[in-house]
Amino acid sequence: MNAAVIQLSSQDDVNANLARCRDLVMDAARAGAELAALPENFAFMGDESKKREIAERVCDARGPIASALVRMASDARCWIVAGGMPEASDDPSRPYNTSILVSPERGVVACYRKIHLFDVDLPDGTKLLESAATCAGDKPIVAEMRNKTGAAVRLGMTICYDVRFPELYRKLTIDGARMVTVPAAFTVPTGKDHWHVLLRARAVENQIFVLAPAQHGKHPRGRQTYGKSLIVDPWGDVLAQAPEGEGFAMARLDFAAQDRVRASLPCLSHRRL
Repeated sequence: MNAAVIQLSSQDDVNANLARCRDLVMDAARAGAELAALPENFAFMGDESKKREIAERVCDARGPIASALVRMASDARCWIVAGGMPEASDDPSRPYNTSILVSPERGVVACYRKIHLFDVDLPDGTKLLESAATCAGDKPIVAEMRNKTGAAVRLGMTICYDVRFPELYRKLTIDGARMVTVPAAFTVPTGKDHWHVLLRARAVENQIFVLAPAQHGKHPRGRQTYGKSLIVDPWGDVLAQAPEGEGFAMARLDFAAQDRVRASLPCLSHRRL
């Protein structure tokens, strides 16, 4: 399967962000991508009050953001993993941070609500309290998609801060995931020290492909993100990395090679816990 991770520098204009997403998804599809992954906050990065205003019920694809993604997947003829985006919850002040899987034929086929919320005081003085404005999910999600030959492939879905919790990735692997998406908006201080090592570790310990589309650059409210969107293979090698700025990186995911890795180093079958 050919997969692309799309790197954005999203701002607080939803329509402009979606237009940029569409351009890059179409470019990736023209380059041969069967799956295009968009980063966390692809549709909006800005004030929490506006985030609450644009939250929608995503799984029925009737809202403006989800419906735009359905059209995008259909027009590009490729699968899309999108976000983190605001999904309306029972608490109007705290939407979910939700990633969705969109089929080119069937629209939204899976929704994952971010389980681990980013509440930190960073050494540079940055304070982030995601839980104050976001509801946490509680269900790991593995969804089935198909490549252009019709072969089924199981995809695990996570978002950003989830990558620090290896037990989630092991659960997704046990549930059959061959690849896992990690759409992210990593801060610069954590990104420069932890981004590559965390993603490669999750790939190696579970012998999975990791697809990590990321935000890059400067955003409203003084936020700055690290970028370096990656695709990592089950041996821990970086197959592709996006350059600075907006764009995409693409790689071929060889599942037969993954099977060989798992057969030659059968650590998953040696688990004792």
